[in-house]
This record gives sequence, structure tokens and C-alpha cells, in this order.
Amino acid sequence: MSKDLQNLGSVEIPLSEGIEWAKKYRDAPKETEEGKGKVNGYLIPLATLKLVLEQDIDAVRAYKGINNAGEQILMFVGTKLDPETGIYRDVFFPGTGVEAKSNDGSVVYDATRPCPPNGDPESPM
Repeated sequence: MSKDLQNLGSVEIPLSEGIEWAKKYRDAPKETEEGKGKVNGYLIPLATLKLVLEQDIDAVRAYKGINNAGEQILMFVGTKLDPETGIYRDVFFPGTGVEAKSNDGSVVYDATRPCPPNGDPESPM
């Protein structure tokens, strides 16, 4: 694992911060996604995936955001299928699903790094 990924700290961020990052991404000018600032991929630490997959979930949803360093990132949220509606509902841990509040200790998972600059220069991708 690269030193950059080793020094990320916790991959859990408070739900309130995740909400802020997602809003920042949605409100960002379209140029952020095109041309010079375009992100082609994301480096995702194994710790992030393990924490999400250890939950009692049916699927995972990835949300785009802009973190406090101005980087485009992905945030991962576990989901459970609502059999009555067929909708996969976001589940925030340690909260208990969609009723989770942004200040109840619920978390989403981050620590992704955008590519570029964190890509493999030898990769055909």
C-alpha cells in the first residue's frame, strides 16, 4: 500500500460531512468534470471496501463528492432492498437506515483518491 493510502486516517466520515461533500459536488461548475479537471477513475483502499462489505447490506451505492482538499471523491453507502417498493435504501451505520440523521454518529466511507493524479501511468485504462 502506498504511503499516501497508509496516511489517510479513518476511512469513515460523518454523514453530515458526506452530505456537505455531495452538495459541493452537485453545485460545482460543470467544468470540474470536463477537460483539465476530469477524473478518469478512483483509487479505492481495500479498508474502505472491507468496512462497507462487513455490513448487513444487499448492495453498495457510490456517491460523488468534493472533499475538503477540493478533490473529486467517491463515498460508499451500504443499501438494503425494500421488498415492498423494490428500492435499495441507504443504510448509515451505526445509524439504522434512511431515518439516520446527519448528527447521530452515522458514517459514510471515503478515502478514495482521484486518478489523475493517483493513476497508473502504464495502464491502458
